[in-house]
Amino acid sequence: MELKKSITPKKNLSISNKFSMSYGKSEKLAGIAFVLPIAVLLIIFMFYPMIQAFIISFQDFNLISQKKTFIGFDNYINLFKDKEFIASLKHSFYFAMVVVPVQGIISLGLALLLQKKSRINSFFRTIYFIPVVISTAVAATVFELIYSKDFGLLNAILEALHLPTVNFLSNPDTAMNGVIILGIWKAAGFFMIIFLAGLNNIPADLYEAAHVDGAGKIRQFFSITLPLLKRTIAFVAIITTIDAIKLSALVYVLTGGGPSGSTETTVVYIFRTAFEQMSMGYASAAAFILFAIVLIISLIQMKLFKSDVEY
Repeated sequence: MELKKSITPKKNLSISNKFSMSYGKSEKLAGIAFVLPIAVLLIIFMFYPMIQAFIISFQDFNLISQKKTFIGFDNYINLFKDKEFIASLKHSFYFAMVVVPVQGIISLGLALLLQKKSRINSFFRTIYFIPVVISTAVAATVFELIYSKDFGLLNAILEALHLPTVNFLSNPDTAMNGVIILGIWKAAGFFMIIFLAGLNNIPADLYEAAHVDGAGKIRQFFSITLPLLKRTIAFVAIITTIDAIKLSALVYVLTGGGPSGSTETTVVYIFRTAFEQMSMGYASAAAFILFAIVLIISLIQMKLFKSDVEY
């Protein structure tokens, strides 16, 4: 009897171990089953095309003739000598340098104004978010009418104020500013929601303690809100920068890259090179240069906005 008693716990232990091992295996299999379909789709529609595009970037590949000739780094070397490509990069960076800070400040300001829960604030949140869900083509078409010199709303207001009218989209000096205004209007509502989520995650106790200590609203903003929003600001800055540099649809519908190429961004340049000039190798090389630039900028931003603050 004593022998049986001493063996029984070992048997129970081995059964529990087998059960935990089988449960662990089933968990892993379930995880693989959930991840596998997405992984397959990513491989087919993202990673495989990227690898193919990278290979094509080293070739002289015309989309019509389908002839592929390996030319090494010639496409990349020629791009750095291409004035149109360099100009398109400058336009993309100009758009990004203006939009990222201005849109960030506007979005954060709206989030701070609409942070408190009330019916009127819910109404305005909806109003400010509407541009986000409006089609890019529709928004660009509406703004094209607003900017029109002959019957646009902008010039009508200028005339009413007895100010000179502006040929906004036909002037190379002002056309990009028109695109910038549209870009900010279109996306500010989305980043307002991101900032609202970040603000709502900050514990109210911190503000109460600061108020008791005599800190005013401005001091609370710079000592509590901004430091604890650092991760949210980093996310907004990175996403806004990526969206700004790869700007294409707004430009294509609003100005078509004109006048005189003054609003042609890098993505528009890549599209025209690939599907109008049919030079896929050259366009692929330009795309990978842009990818490398965006990657480097994103890594720098992640380093700059790195935060160890926990709450």
